[in-house]
Amino acid sequence: MTLDTSPYDAVLLVSFGGPEKPEDVVPFLENVTRGRGIPRERLEEVGQHYYGFGGRSPINDQNREFIAAMRADLAGAGIDLPVYWGNRNWDPYLTDTLRQMATDGITRAACFVTSAYSSYSSCRQYRENLFDAIDALPEGQSDGAPVLDKLRLYFNHPGFVEPSVDATLAALAELPDAVRADAHLAFVTHSIPESMNAGSGPQGGAYAEQHRSVMAEVVDRIRQETGRTHAHELVYCSRSGAPHIPWLEPDINDHLEQLHEQGAPAVVMVPIGFVSDHMEVIYDLDTEALATAERLGLPAARAATAGIDPRFVAAVRDLLLERAAVERGEEVVRAAVGSWPACWDRCAAHCCPNPRAERPALSQLDS
Repeated sequence: MTLDTSPYDAVLLVSFGGPEKPEDVVPFLENVTRGRGIPRERLEEVGQHYYGFGGRSPINDQNREFIAAMRADLAGAGIDLPVYWGNRNWDPYLTDTLRQMATDGITRAACFVTSAYSSYSSCRQYRENLFDAIDALPEGQSDGAPVLDKLRLYFNHPGFVEPSVDATLAALAELPDAVRADAHLAFVTHSIPESMNAGSGPQGGAYAEQHRSVMAEVVDRIRQETGRTHAHELVYCSRSGAPHIPWLEPDINDHLEQLHEQGAPAVVMVPIGFVSDHMEVIYDLDTEALATAERLGLPAARAATAGIDPRFVAAVRDLLLERAAVERGEEVVRAAVGSWPACWDRCAAHCCPNPRAERPALSQLDS
């Protein structure tokens, strides 16, 4: 049976981007922080995280692997669609990719963003970037640019959640037998300002609530497998910005200190906020947090991210086919697990507002 992907004739992977050599680091960070007035000295300081890994972020290589897996998955299902890739902050830039897509005659693309949750920085900003990428095309070429539809948020798609369950079980198995049963589960995601969380989603507070929904689902799946309900908490990493601005807490390192004081026998860090092992995972967790746990004498393990797990890769195909059917006016059954229903296809105009100034964005309802 031929799977119908019309009206889409391409898939576009949209990601954050990252430096690929030491001389890229500061220019990349300037792209990330443009308009915020952050001094170069501070960027050099943050850049040390990258220099410790040879000045190269792992995210681009991970995206290349993910694209190869996507192409294989689509081909295996009999779907013949080109897969493009564009980044927000580094090469390949979205505008360059859109220019190539227009040259190739692509008319409409489904966009899969490597960020699973609601918030300005993890959803709306990408939609603004998609608008900007088309708007930046040369005069005349923008008229022929493809229509871009961002696929729905997928934090609760089984293809994203199930790999996290298995990764958590595998990390628990790495702990010594004597501490495994009572190990604490620390579910980790990127911190954002409290005000950004308050504005996330149509009713506000969606960022933290969506993570808690995934956390509860993973904890319950672990209980079903092991018979144990592990103590657990949602914690954060990668806080940045002015010290006087409140961000979501607790920080993972502070949380580990608290667990040690409370006598927790061990901890598994579960990075549910991240789709692959990029810098926030390999530095904030594998370097800083594991060093904190070692200093405290707290046995610790880190669960893997979804990465190129076949179930996660196949989730892109499922979301593509689901959205294509919606655009053709057909009824669809949307895959979702946990307390949240499957998310909307187009965001409300007031959803996840830009904290600095209102800007146009794609994949948005008119009002």
